[in-house]
Amino acid sequence: MGSEETNLMGTEGGKQGKGRRLWKKVKYQLVEYHSLPAYLRDNEYILAHYRSEWPLKQVFFSIFTIHNETLNVWTHLIGFFIFLALTIYTAMKIPTVVDLNSLQHLPDMLKKTDLHKLQLELLTCLPSMPDLHRLREEISSWHIKEHLYNCLPGRFSGSNHTDVCVLHNVKEDLANIIAPLLIRPITRWPFFAFLGGAMFCLLASSICHLLSCHSQRMAYIMLRLDYAGIAALISTSFYPPVYYSFMCYPFFCNLYLGFITVLGVATICFSLLPVFQNPEFRTIRASLFFGMGMSGAGPILHKLFLFWGQPEVFHTTGYEILMGALYGIGALVYATRIPERWMPGKFDIAGHSHQLFHVLVVAGAYVHYRAGLVYLRWRDLQGCGFNELSISA
Repeated sequence: MGSEETNLMGTEGGKQGKGRRLWKKVKYQLVEYHSLPAYLRDNEYILAHYRSEWPLKQVFFSIFTIHNETLNVWTHLIGFFIFLALTIYTAMKIPTVVDLNSLQHLPDMLKKTDLHKLQLELLTCLPSMPDLHRLREEISSWHIKEHLYNCLPGRFSGSNHTDVCVLHNVKEDLANIIAPLLIRPITRWPFFAFLGGAMFCLLASSICHLLSCHSQRMAYIMLRLDYAGIAALISTSFYPPVYYSFMCYPFFCNLYLGFITVLGVATICFSLLPVFQNPEFRTIRASLFFGMGMSGAGPILHKLFLFWGQPEVFHTTGYEILMGALYGIGALVYATRIPERWMPGKFDIAGHSHQLFHVLVVAGAYVHYRAGLVYLRWRDLQGCGFNELSISA
Protein backbone atom coordinates (compact mmCIF):
# COMPACT_ATOMS: atom_id res chain seq x y z
CA MET A 1 0.00 0.00 0.00
CA GLY A 2 2.85 2.34 0.84
CA SER A 3 4.45 1.61 -2.52
CA GLU A 4 1.21 2.40 -4.39
CA GLU A 5 0.85 5.69 -2.50
CA THR A 6 4.43 6.59 -3.34
CA ASN A 7 3.89 5.83 -7.02
CA LEU A 8 0.64 7.82 -7.01
CA MET A 9 2.33 10.80 -5.37
CA GLY A 10 5.19 10.56 -7.85
CA THR A 11 2.75 10.48 -10.75
CA GLU A 12 0.85 13.48 -9.40
CA GLY A 13 4.13 15.34 -8.79
CA GLY A 14 5.22 14.60 -12.34
CA LYS A 15 1.91 15.86 -13.69
CA GLN A 16 2.22 19.03 -11.63
CA GLY A 17 5.78 19.65 -12.83
CA LYS A 18 4.71 19.05 -16.42
CA GLY A 19 1.75 21.35 -15.88
CA ARG A 20 3.99 24.11 -14.51
CA ARG A 21 6.36 23.79 -17.47
CA LEU A 22 3.41 23.89 -19.87
CA TRP A 23 1.97 26.93 -18.09
CA LYS A 24 5.32 28.75 -18.32
CA LYS A 25 5.54 27.91 -21.99
CA VAL A 26 2.05 29.27 -22.59
CA LYS A 27 2.59 32.24 -20.29
CA TYR A 28 5.72 33.41 -22.13
CA GLN A 29 4.29 33.02 -25.59
CA LEU A 30 3.83 36.09 -27.76
CA VAL A 31 0.34 37.58 -27.71
CA GLU A 32 -1.80 39.71 -29.97
CA TYR A 33 -2.60 43.39 -29.63
CA HIS A 34 -6.10 42.90 -28.18
CA SER A 35 -4.61 40.82 -25.32
CA LEU A 36 -2.27 43.57 -24.13
CA PRO A 37 -2.81 45.66 -20.99
CA ALA A 38 -3.63 49.29 -21.73
CA TYR A 39 -0.14 50.66 -21.01
CA LEU A 40 1.41 48.46 -23.73
CA ARG A 41 -1.08 49.43 -26.43
CA ASP A 42 0.77 51.95 -28.53
CA ASN A 43 0.31 51.01 -32.19
CA GLU A 44 -2.93 49.31 -33.21
CA TYR A 45 -1.54 48.57 -36.68
CA ILE A 46 0.98 46.08 -35.25
CA LEU A 47 -1.34 43.18 -34.53
CA ALA A 48 0.75 40.39 -33.03
CA HIS A 49 4.10 39.10 -31.66
CA TYR A 50 3.96 41.12 -28.43
CA ARG A 51 5.67 40.24 -25.14
CA SER A 52 3.43 41.05 -22.20
CA GLU A 53 4.44 41.28 -18.52
CA TRP A 54 7.26 38.77 -18.66
CA PRO A 55 9.70 38.31 -15.74
CA LEU A 56 12.99 40.19 -16.11
CA LYS A 57 14.97 37.03 -16.82
CA GLN A 58 12.79 36.14 -19.80
CA VAL A 59 12.77 39.78 -20.90
CA PHE A 60 16.57 39.94 -20.96
CA PHE A 61 16.90 36.68 -22.89
CA SER A 62 14.25 37.82 -25.37
CA ILE A 63 16.93 40.02 -26.97
CA PHE A 64 17.99 36.85 -28.82
CA THR A 65 14.46 35.83 -29.88
CA ILE A 66 12.10 37.06 -32.59
CA HIS A 67 9.26 39.41 -31.63
CA ASN A 68 8.00 42.78 -32.81
CA GLU A 69 10.61 44.65 -30.73
CA THR A 70 13.67 42.65 -31.81
CA LEU A 71 14.76 45.01 -34.56
CA ASN A 72 13.86 48.04 -32.46
CA VAL A 73 16.34 46.81 -29.86
CA TRP A 74 19.12 45.86 -32.26
CA THR A 75 19.00 48.82 -34.63
CA HIS A 76 19.88 51.21 -31.83
CA LEU A 77 22.13 48.78 -29.94
CA ILE A 78 24.27 48.35 -33.04
CA GLY A 79 24.15 52.13 -33.49
CA PHE A 80 25.45 52.56 -29.93
CA PHE A 81 28.46 50.34 -30.63
CA ILE A 82 29.11 52.18 -33.90
CA PHE A 83 29.27 55.51 -32.06
CA LEU A 84 31.35 54.02 -29.27
CA ALA A 85 33.88 52.95 -31.91
CA LEU A 86 33.73 56.40 -33.54
CA THR A 87 34.35 58.04 -30.16
CA ILE A 88 37.43 55.90 -29.53
CA TYR A 89 38.66 56.53 -33.07
CA THR A 90 38.14 60.28 -32.71
CA ALA A 91 39.97 60.42 -29.39
CA MET A 92 42.92 58.44 -30.73
CA LYS A 93 43.27 59.56 -34.33
CA ILE A 94 41.84 63.04 -34.89
CA PRO A 95 44.06 64.91 -35.27
CA THR A 96 46.85 62.40 -35.74
CA VAL A 97 49.37 62.60 -32.92
CA VAL A 98 52.70 60.95 -32.39
CA ASP A 99 52.47 57.18 -32.65
CA LEU A 100 55.16 55.90 -30.32
CA ASN A 101 55.07 52.44 -31.84
CA SER A 102 55.87 53.85 -35.26
CA LEU A 103 58.96 55.59 -33.84
CA GLN A 104 60.74 52.47 -32.67
CA HIS A 105 62.81 52.28 -35.88
CA LEU A 106 63.42 56.04 -36.06
CA PRO A 107 66.82 56.02 -34.24
CA ASP A 108 68.25 53.56 -36.76
CA MET A 109 66.99 55.71 -39.60
CA LEU A 110 68.47 58.88 -38.13
CA LYS A 111 71.92 57.25 -37.85
CA LYS A 112 72.01 57.15 -41.64
CA THR A 113 70.61 60.66 -42.01
CA ASP A 114 72.60 63.70 -43.07
CA LEU A 115 71.38 65.89 -40.18
CA HIS A 116 73.34 68.89 -41.45
CA LYS A 117 71.41 68.75 -44.71
CA LEU A 118 68.16 68.32 -42.80
CA GLN A 119 68.94 71.45 -40.76
CA LEU A 120 69.71 73.46 -43.89
CA GLU A 121 66.48 72.31 -45.53
CA LEU A 122 64.41 73.43 -42.53
CA LEU A 123 66.19 76.76 -42.16
CA THR A 124 65.60 77.48 -45.82
CA CYS A 125 61.92 76.58 -45.67
CA LEU A 126 60.73 77.70 -42.25
CA PRO A 127 61.40 81.46 -42.52
CA SER A 128 58.61 81.64 -45.06
CA MET A 129 56.17 80.53 -42.36
CA PRO A 130 54.12 83.10 -40.35
CA ASP A 131 55.71 84.49 -37.21
CA LEU A 132 55.39 82.32 -34.12
CA HIS A 133 52.75 84.51 -32.40
CA ARG A 134 50.42 84.38 -35.38
CA LEU A 135 51.17 80.67 -35.73
CA ARG A 136 49.96 80.02 -32.19
CA GLU A 137 46.81 82.09 -32.68
CA GLU A 138 45.62 81.09 -36.10
CA ILE A 139 46.65 77.60 -37.18
CA SER A 140 46.82 74.15 -35.73
CA SER A 141 48.57 70.83 -35.92
CA TRP A 142 46.86 69.77 -39.14
CA HIS A 143 48.17 72.87 -40.98
CA ILE A 144 51.64 73.03 -39.45
CA LYS A 145 52.16 69.31 -40.03
CA GLU A 146 51.40 69.80 -43.70
CA HIS A 147 53.87 72.68 -43.85
CA LEU A 148 56.58 70.78 -42.00
CA TYR A 149 56.03 67.74 -44.15
CA ASN A 150 56.59 69.85 -47.27
CA CYS A 151 59.73 71.35 -45.73
CA LEU A 152 61.35 68.01 -44.95
CA PRO A 153 63.37 66.56 -47.84
CA GLY A 154 62.33 63.42 -49.63
CA ARG A 155 65.71 61.87 -48.91
CA PHE A 156 67.97 62.83 -46.02
CA SER A 157 71.29 62.23 -47.79
CA GLY A 158 72.54 61.68 -51.27
CA SER A 159 73.55 58.10 -50.50
CA ASN A 160 70.32 57.25 -48.71
CA HIS A 161 68.44 54.69 -50.78
CA THR A 162 65.94 53.75 -48.12
CA ASP A 163 62.49 52.71 -49.26
CA VAL A 164 60.34 55.73 -50.10
CA CYS A 165 57.51 54.40 -47.88
CA VAL A 166 59.87 54.33 -44.89
CA LEU A 167 61.02 57.88 -45.62
CA HIS A 168 57.39 58.95 -45.85
CA ASN A 169 56.76 57.51 -42.37
CA VAL A 170 59.84 59.28 -40.99
CA LYS A 171 58.62 62.60 -42.36
CA GLU A 172 55.19 61.98 -40.84
CA ASP A 173 56.76 61.15 -37.48
CA LEU A 174 58.99 64.23 -37.48
CA ALA A 175 56.09 66.47 -38.41
CA ASN A 176 53.98 64.94 -35.65
CA ILE A 177 56.73 65.58 -33.12
CA ILE A 178 57.36 69.21 -34.05
CA ALA A 179 53.80 70.38 -34.69
CA PRO A 180 52.38 69.95 -31.15
CA LEU A 181 55.28 72.03 -29.82
CA LEU A 182 54.15 75.03 -31.88
CA ILE A 183 50.39 75.10 -31.44
CA ARG A 184 47.51 74.10 -29.19
CA PRO A 185 44.61 72.31 -30.95
CA ILE A 186 41.07 73.66 -30.81
CA THR A 187 39.07 72.25 -27.89
CA ARG A 188 37.20 69.02 -28.59
CA TRP A 189 34.59 69.01 -25.81
CA PRO A 190 31.62 70.09 -28.00
CA PHE A 191 32.34 67.23 -30.39
CA PHE A 192 32.60 64.68 -27.60
CA ALA A 193 29.45 66.09 -25.98
CA PHE A 194 27.60 65.26 -29.19
CA LEU A 195 29.09 61.75 -29.31
CA GLY A 196 28.09 61.22 -25.68
CA GLY A 197 24.55 62.42 -26.37
CA ALA A 198 24.28 60.09 -29.35
CA MET A 199 25.47 57.08 -27.37
CA PHE A 200 23.13 57.87 -24.46
CA CYS A 201 20.15 58.22 -26.81
CA LEU A 202 20.85 54.99 -28.70
CA LEU A 203 21.53 52.90 -25.60
CA ALA A 204 18.52 54.32 -23.71
CA SER A 205 16.25 53.56 -26.66
CA SER A 206 17.54 50.01 -26.99
CA ILE A 207 17.06 49.32 -23.27
CA CYS A 208 13.59 50.88 -23.36
CA HIS A 209 12.38 48.61 -26.15
CA LEU A 210 13.83 45.57 -24.44
CA LEU A 211 12.49 46.09 -20.89
CA SER A 212 9.23 48.05 -21.20
CA CYS A 213 7.09 44.91 -21.50
CA HIS A 214 8.05 43.78 -17.97
CA SER A 215 5.55 45.88 -16.01
CA GLN A 216 3.69 49.16 -16.03
CA ARG A 217 6.19 50.76 -13.66
CA MET A 218 9.12 49.59 -15.78
CA ALA A 219 7.44 50.94 -18.91
CA TYR A 220 6.88 54.29 -17.17
CA ILE A 221 10.58 54.57 -16.28
CA MET A 222 11.91 53.33 -19.60
CA LEU A 223 9.75 55.63 -21.73
CA ARG A 224 10.99 58.65 -19.83
CA LEU A 225 14.56 57.47 -20.27
CA ASP A 226 13.90 57.13 -23.99
CA TYR A 227 12.46 60.65 -24.30
CA ALA A 228 15.36 62.07 -22.29
CA GLY A 229 17.79 60.35 -24.67
CA ILE A 230 16.10 61.88 -27.72
CA ALA A 231 16.24 65.36 -26.16
CA ALA A 232 19.91 64.81 -25.23
CA LEU A 233 20.79 63.80 -28.79
CA ILE A 234 19.06 66.81 -30.34
CA SER A 235 20.54 69.24 -27.81
CA THR A 236 24.12 67.99 -28.02
CA SER A 237 23.90 67.87 -31.82
CA PHE A 238 23.87 71.67 -31.70
CA TYR A 239 27.08 71.92 -29.71
CA PRO A 240 29.69 71.29 -32.45
CA PRO A 241 28.13 73.53 -35.16
CA VAL A 242 27.31 76.34 -32.73
CA TYR A 243 30.60 76.28 -30.85
CA TYR A 244 32.90 75.96 -33.86
CA SER A 245 30.91 78.43 -35.97
CA PHE A 246 30.77 81.13 -33.27
CA MET A 247 33.83 80.39 -31.15
CA CYS A 248 35.22 83.78 -32.19
CA TYR A 249 31.91 85.49 -31.31
CA PRO A 250 31.42 84.65 -27.60
CA PHE A 251 28.08 86.46 -27.29
CA PHE A 252 26.37 84.47 -30.05
CA CYS A 253 28.12 81.26 -29.03
CA ASN A 254 26.82 81.50 -25.45
CA LEU A 255 23.39 82.67 -26.62
CA TYR A 256 22.79 79.75 -28.96
CA LEU A 257 24.32 77.14 -26.64
CA GLY A 258 22.30 78.44 -23.70
CA PHE A 259 19.07 78.49 -25.69
CA ILE A 260 19.33 74.90 -26.94
CA THR A 261 20.44 73.65 -23.52
CA VAL A 262 17.44 75.28 -21.81
CA LEU A 263 15.12 73.97 -24.53
CA GLY A 264 16.51 70.46 -24.11
CA VAL A 265 16.09 70.53 -20.32
CA ALA A 266 12.53 71.85 -20.71
CA THR A 267 11.70 69.06 -23.15
CA ILE A 268 13.06 66.44 -20.76
CA CYS A 269 10.98 67.92 -17.90
CA PHE A 270 7.85 67.94 -20.06
CA SER A 271 8.48 64.34 -21.06
CA LEU A 272 8.35 63.34 -17.38
CA LEU A 273 4.63 64.17 -17.24
CA PRO A 274 2.55 60.94 -17.21
CA VAL A 275 0.17 62.20 -19.89
CA PHE A 276 3.08 62.62 -22.32
CA GLN A 277 3.32 58.87 -22.99
CA ASN A 278 -0.32 58.37 -24.00
CA PRO A 279 -0.76 57.17 -27.62
CA GLU A 280 -2.94 60.18 -28.49
CA PHE A 281 0.08 62.43 -27.80
CA ARG A 282 2.23 60.66 -30.40
CA THR A 283 1.93 63.59 -32.85
CA ILE A 284 2.68 66.13 -30.11
CA ARG A 285 5.78 64.16 -29.07
CA ALA A 286 7.05 64.02 -32.64
CA SER A 287 6.26 67.71 -33.18
CA LEU A 288 8.10 68.73 -30.01
CA PHE A 289 11.28 66.93 -30.98
CA PHE A 290 10.93 68.11 -34.58
CA GLY A 291 10.61 71.68 -33.32
CA MET A 292 13.81 71.30 -31.31
CA GLY A 293 15.60 70.24 -34.44
CA MET A 294 14.18 73.08 -36.52
CA SER A 295 15.43 75.61 -33.98
CA GLY A 296 18.86 75.00 -35.46
CA ALA A 297 17.88 76.89 -38.61
CA GLY A 298 18.74 80.19 -36.92
CA PRO A 299 22.40 79.41 -36.14
CA ILE A 300 22.89 77.82 -39.58
CA LEU A 301 21.58 80.91 -41.39
CA HIS A 302 23.70 83.12 -39.14
CA LYS A 303 26.77 81.00 -39.93
CA LEU A 304 26.13 81.32 -43.66
CA PHE A 305 25.82 85.10 -43.32
CA LEU A 306 29.11 85.40 -41.44
CA PHE A 307 31.22 83.01 -43.50
CA TRP A 308 29.63 83.13 -46.93
CA GLY A 309 32.09 81.97 -49.57
CA GLN A 310 34.16 79.65 -47.38
CA PRO A 311 33.96 76.06 -48.69
CA GLU A 312 33.87 74.52 -45.20
CA VAL A 313 30.71 76.46 -44.41
CA PHE A 314 28.89 75.14 -47.47
CA HIS A 315 30.24 71.64 -46.78
CA THR A 316 28.98 71.56 -43.19
CA THR A 317 25.67 73.17 -44.14
CA GLY A 318 25.10 70.44 -46.72
CA TYR A 319 25.71 67.80 -44.06
CA GLU A 320 23.34 69.58 -41.66
CA ILE A 321 20.58 69.81 -44.25
CA LEU A 322 20.94 66.09 -44.94
CA MET A 323 20.91 65.33 -41.21
CA GLY A 324 17.80 67.45 -40.72
CA ALA A 325 16.09 65.72 -43.62
CA LEU A 326 16.85 62.27 -42.15
CA TYR A 327 15.61 63.29 -38.70
CA GLY A 328 12.55 65.00 -40.18
CA ILE A 329 11.59 62.01 -42.31
CA GLY A 330 12.10 59.78 -39.28
CA ALA A 331 9.80 61.93 -37.16
CA LEU A 332 7.20 61.98 -39.94
CA VAL A 333 7.30 58.20 -40.33
CA TYR A 334 7.05 57.78 -36.55
CA ALA A 335 4.04 60.10 -36.25
CA THR A 336 2.11 58.74 -39.24
CA ARG A 337 2.92 55.04 -38.59
CA ILE A 338 3.77 54.32 -42.19
CA PRO A 339 3.82 51.68 -43.67
CA GLU A 340 1.94 49.49 -41.16
CA ARG A 341 -1.18 51.67 -41.28
CA TRP A 342 -1.53 50.73 -44.96
CA MET A 343 -1.31 46.97 -44.29
CA PRO A 344 -1.94 46.17 -40.61
CA GLY A 345 -0.21 42.99 -39.48
CA LYS A 346 2.13 42.77 -42.47
CA PHE A 347 5.00 44.62 -40.79
CA ASP A 348 4.74 43.25 -37.26
CA ILE A 349 8.24 41.72 -37.24
CA ALA A 350 10.18 43.83 -39.71
CA GLY A 351 9.67 47.07 -41.61
CA HIS A 352 7.30 48.99 -39.35
CA SER A 353 7.59 52.72 -38.72
CA HIS A 354 9.54 52.61 -35.48
CA GLN A 355 12.28 50.48 -37.00
CA LEU A 356 12.56 52.84 -39.96
CA PHE A 357 12.69 55.75 -37.51
CA HIS A 358 15.58 54.09 -35.68
CA VAL A 359 17.58 53.53 -38.85
CA LEU A 360 17.06 57.14 -39.93
CA VAL A 361 18.17 58.42 -36.51
CA VAL A 362 21.43 56.46 -36.68
CA ALA A 363 22.02 57.63 -40.26
CA GLY A 364 21.33 61.26 -39.30
CA ALA A 365 23.67 61.08 -36.32
CA TYR A 366 26.45 59.63 -38.48
CA VAL A 367 26.00 62.42 -41.05
CA HIS A 368 26.35 64.90 -38.18
CA TYR A 369 29.55 63.15 -37.09
CA ARG A 370 30.96 63.70 -40.58
CA ALA A 371 30.01 67.37 -40.35
CA GLY A 372 31.80 67.56 -37.00
CA LEU A 373 35.03 66.35 -38.58
CA VAL A 374 34.81 69.17 -41.13
CA TYR A 375 34.27 71.70 -38.33
CA LEU A 376 37.31 70.41 -36.43
CA ARG A 377 39.58 70.55 -39.44
CA TRP A 378 38.28 74.00 -40.45
CA ARG A 379 38.94 75.54 -37.04
CA ASP A 380 42.23 73.70 -36.56
CA LEU A 381 43.46 75.08 -39.88
CA GLN A 382 42.09 78.59 -39.54
CA GLY A 383 41.42 79.34 -35.89
CA CYS A 384 39.97 82.83 -35.52
CA GLY A 385 40.78 84.89 -38.58
CA PHE A 386 41.72 88.57 -38.44
CA ASN A 387 38.24 89.77 -39.46
CA GLU A 388 36.55 87.63 -36.81
CA LEU A 389 38.88 88.86 -34.07
CA SER A 390 38.28 92.49 -35.10
CA ILE A 391 34.49 92.10 -35.05
CA SER A 392 34.36 90.19 -31.76
CA ALA A 393 36.65 92.74 -30.12
